[in-house]
Amino acid sequence: MASEPEPTTRARSFDSAAAQYAANRPSYPPALLDAIEESATRDLKGARVADVGAGTGIATALLHERGARVVAVEPGAAMAAELRRTLPDVPLVRGDGNHLPLATASADFLTYAQAWHWTDTAKSVPEARRVLRPGGTLAVWWNTTDHTVGWLADQDARVRAYLGANGGGGAHGARGDGKIQPDPPVFDFVQRRIPWTRHVPLTTHLANLGSHSAFLVLGAERAQEFLTEEHRVLSALFPDGTVEESYVVDLWTATR
Repeated sequence: MASEPEPTTRARSFDSAAAQYAANRPSYPPALLDAIEESATRDLKGARVADVGAGTGIATALLHERGARVVAVEPGAAMAAELRRTLPDVPLVRGDGNHLPLATASADFLTYAQAWHWTDTAKSVPEARRVLRPGGTLAVWWNTTDHTVGWLADQDARVRAYLGANGGGGAHGARGDGKIQPDPPVFDFVQRRIPWTRHVPLTTHLANLGSHSAFLVLGAERAQEFLTEEHRVLSALFPDGTVEESYVVDLWTATR
């Protein structure tokens, strides 16, 4: 059985599918930003926010719409280009959470949407503490697939069986091994879980699934083999061609 790709390889695999990622990945419900503000010492409007691992700008756009003075931080060239295309007025710098290209005490909020698990917390935690202003808020979150829903649990089992050692939760919306910070803890995190759903065409659902790193590093032929069979299975379950994807946003916040 093939060994699992290095985390850096999987993290950078998104560059090969930036447009697919932007077009098919889910966004986040308004309740998420409400929850971030409730945990903070100030509102997002007018706040200096660094959205780290911004990708194509899915979360960046929501923060910008809330009136935040947001800067996007993204290491991948193609992902950054997609963000520039859709959000030309949002400042963008190249970098990652382990080495933030930001001044000390310069941010009211640091946000990581689907990105914290790609960092080395031995580096990203002290970097977050350095960049946040006193009283600033660190918010990290993941859209996790709700496997209490029967058809999604069944799909996850098929994904894991197909991908084997390379599958894991990362193929289907989980957040890695669950380690938020190293020991001893630096931040006093509070966790909240926010359920939500979206209705999408079956083709969008499958393109979203195929944009996860475990499929991107698998190779186009093997990934398409699974997705073709999955289309057959789901077409029988959803003959009208529309699926309801169920998620739980797993949000962790902490104050500097």
